[in-house]
Amino acid sequence: MKTKKYHSHASAIVGKGATVGTGTRIWHFSHVMDGARVGKDCNIGQNVFLAKTARIGNRVKIQNNVSVYDGVVLHDDVFCGPSCVFTNISTPRSAFPRKGEYLETHVMPNATIGANATIVCGVTIGSYALVGAGSVVTRDVGEHELVYGVPARRHGWVCACGEKLAFSAKMARCGRCRRGYWLDQKKKRINALHD
Repeated sequence: MKTKKYHSHASAIVGKGATVGTGTRIWHFSHVMDGARVGKDCNIGQNVFLAKTARIGNRVKIQNNVSVYDGVVLHDDVFCGPSCVFTNISTPRSAFPRKGEYLETHVMPNATIGANATIVCGVTIGSYALVGAGSVVTRDVGEHELVYGVPARRHGWVCACGEKLAFSAKMARCGRCRRGYWLDQKKKRINALHD
């Protein structure tokens, strides 16, 4: 008899055709459909739904009440706050199924999505970006961007550790981890200092 290398609560449903990595934990009333791929050492909270083409990287944390639909890719070390929402069709109609028109959404490594945020399909959220709670993301979010609001707009930059950065003369040093950054205003992005 083959023993599974992940933990799933007795109330969770994990399809036989799903791939779940070693060390992953799947909690109460969650459903991982056949075909879904979940990486190693993930934490899938209570009442989470993972569709058949959902792709979840390693060390991803998905909090309670999140549905990850077809076409959504969560890369390594992504954090999804409670009840955040993903979509996969831009103009859904019940009477006119559009399963062939799913738009891919990518949440890149180390990005964070706050509680109750809505991510409209077809966007990419860049590495280390931070989406504030309750925001509605309607367009791409760049690396290290801090965005919030309805619709979400950039309100600054965050360090790899998640702290908001304060720039002076195009330079910033994180008050928590001491990483340094410089602001490239022309390209509208920040770059790590190598000191």
